[in-house]
Amino acid sequence: MSAPDAGPGSLDPAAFRERFPVLRRLTHLSSCSLGAPSTDVEESLRAVFGAMYRTASPWPEWEVEIDDARARLAGLLGAKPADVAVVPHATQGAYLAVCTADLVRRPRLVVSAEDFPTIAHVALAQRRLGAEVVFVPAGEPEEVVRGYAEAIDERTSLVFLPSTTFLRGVRLPVARIAALAHASGARVFVDAYQSVGVEPVDVAAWDVDYLVTGSQKYMLGVPGLAFLYVRPGLADEREPLLTGWFGRVDPDAFDPYTLDFADGARRLETGNHAVPAAYAAAAALRLLERADPARVRRHVAGLTARAAALLTEAGETLAGPSDPRDRGAHLALCDPDPQALSAWLVSRDVRIAPRGAFARISFHHFNNEDDVDLVCAQIRAYRERGGR
Repeated sequence: MSAPDAGPGSLDPAAFRERFPVLRRLTHLSSCSLGAPSTDVEESLRAVFGAMYRTASPWPEWEVEIDDARARLAGLLGAKPADVAVVPHATQGAYLAVCTADLVRRPRLVVSAEDFPTIAHVALAQRRLGAEVVFVPAGEPEEVVRGYAEAIDERTSLVFLPSTTFLRGVRLPVARIAALAHASGARVFVDAYQSVGVEPVDVAAWDVDYLVTGSQKYMLGVPGLAFLYVRPGLADEREPLLTGWFGRVDPDAFDPYTLDFADGARRLETGNHAVPAAYAAAAALRLLERADPARVRRHVAGLTARAAALLTEAGETLAGPSDPRDRGAHLALCDPDPQALSAWLVSRDVRIAPRGAFARISFHHFNNEDDVDLVCAQIRAYRERGGR
């Protein structure tokens, strides 16, 4: 394997692909669900256990790696490390945001019908506290914007939206929807799980209050870790109800009588972090730093366009947006039995991500046109052999 160029943004798709030896024997088109394993991540997981035997306690070394993951993710978002909390999953991130909302004065929560269900579940659970949950219907991006405009009013405390929808792969105009929310005095929570790693994400340009993303999908890490960005100063306005020893000013004080809160987003952290996932996230982020997000976006957009054209020509139906510029990094292929199609492709060493009524086919910087042509040919063969 050739040594990678360590310069920022220096890895082209072919060089990036070299970091993923697994791609020599299978075609990975399911990063929208779980990223492919790189040599960088595999080496980082071995380092976790190596730290356990080098010193009397591995925790100081582990905490350095956790903070490295935090700092690198912050850099990818255009944020500062102090504005990023390390949390176990997006669900907790959503709850930490909603539990600071004033649901007495502003009881309305606005949710996208196309966000990942965990976000809606967090909002719906607040109805016991008097929350009114309003759903914005699915549609083309402009229709979704109009839906948010109709749903947001002066009683709205928090607006949830995905930057890219997890089923149909629709990219939404986050900054426009955030402006609508802020005009009514509401805050904005963005689920960017389907964006970070395959396109530029700038929390300042988007002007969002909260943003959550995680390590296991396009960030190319492993499950068990998420990151919650919080607008500077916002975390200090109200003390969270869900807390733990990592949210303290000095976690190593081990003082059960004092409930003090750290400054910034760290006050939203709770218990022990998933150390292996943090190591993997830091390694994956170091790799992603060598692939410029704008370059990745252009590459992925070219692959989705090629796949969409080939599938449409073959008579397949795609459920994504009509404008290619509004596509995320995956296509949603309509199929009566996506699990059966996926199983057939797996038997031919092709991985996709079935969800609901869709067979999702996703692309990353390591994918190429051969991958596109192969999956389209295999889907055509599946149809010819009687696959519905």
